[in-house]
Amino acid sequence: MDDIVIAGGGPAGGLAAWLLARRGYRVTVFDRARFPRPKLCGDTVNPGGMALLARHLDVASLRAEGHPIDGMLITGPSGVAVRGTYGDGVSGLGITRDRLDAWLMTRACEAGARFVEETTVLGPIDAGDGTVAGVMVRDAAGKSSAWPARVTLAADGRRSRLAQSRGLTRVPRRPRRWVVGAYFDPVDGLSRLGEMHVRRDGYLGVAPTSDGRANACFVTTREATPDGWEHPMALLTAALDRDPVLGPRFRRARPVTPPVVLGPLAVDARAVAAPGLFLVGDAAGFVDPMTGDGIHLAWQGAELAVDAVRRLLEEGQPASEAGDAYGRALAGRLALKRAFDRSLRLLVGVPAAVTAAAHMARVWPGAFRTLIRVAGDAVPARS
Repeated sequence: MDDIVIAGGGPAGGLAAWLLARRGYRVTVFDRARFPRPKLCGDTVNPGGMALLARHLDVASLRAEGHPIDGMLITGPSGVAVRGTYGDGVSGLGITRDRLDAWLMTRACEAGARFVEETTVLGPIDAGDGTVAGVMVRDAAGKSSAWPARVTLAADGRRSRLAQSRGLTRVPRRPRRWVVGAYFDPVDGLSRLGEMHVRRDGYLGVAPTSDGRANACFVTTREATPDGWEHPMALLTAALDRDPVLGPRFRRARPVTPPVVLGPLAVDARAVAAPGLFLVGDAAGFVDPMTGDGIHLAWQGAELAVDAVRRLLEEGQPASEAGDAYGRALAGRLALKRAFDRSLRLLVGVPAAVTAAAHMARVWPGAFRTLIRVAGDAVPARS
């Protein structure tokens, strides 16, 4: 029997696996994909996330695979634009998720974790008293089996099967947003800035990659079926073409990957733990990709989950107390930043508020430069 089984090999699962394996625990990570694999994401680790990761690992080789991000360009309606850097020589990292996740999982395996690819986590093993005692999995050949463990971490994303099996998460009625994204090449005017272009019907994010391509995503309230829009690429390219800022820059660009659609994006968690189970990363609640701090939030949750596992397995803390303590710690660590993110999410959902913010940016650009630094966790959210 393993000490810990982790569902999902993304940022939260990868860091948790490394931290736990370094402590000597027997750890197995399952992921339904074969790595490296593409993943729809903003492809940016903000300065706060890079600082956290550097506390645990030597990130020099990771930075060599990525593209420095020194700040953000934010534009709004009516031509307003604000450029802001994180300051003090601080930078984030533009890196695709296939590279980031594979890099982190390699470190976890080097520390002693076991990584099982192309295997889907179907749901939890129930010990009979409601305690999660591992997971049921199905391998690439279609064979299902039980994988018992003393503790289970659900790092399997915003639609976590483990979280849903215990009724811990739900999709809120509002806001309901969908995202469609793809990579384009060549794109003019790319720099060492991430980009967010807020419009009355949604927003467009653009991130440069180390190989010269651009990750472009369109987030909108337009309803989508579970299988996505009928012509998602046409929706994305139309949004880019008609945009006054991005249209000229994408005139020569062509998509070099198929489009990916996700939604509705927001997921709320009524609780982040159940006996024997801890939710980590997006499984513990997903707000919106607008601020680009999802990976940093996931890594903070992984640190706290590992501490909860330690108290449970090493100090003998009762499972219910360990879960409650983890929930309080996660809420306390992320409260200000989540409030900040939700405020921005509400703002971009109201056209009048977007217009008012655009006017404000003209007369008070310094406030928006501070916003950029807060969004990147280059300064605390209380700023």
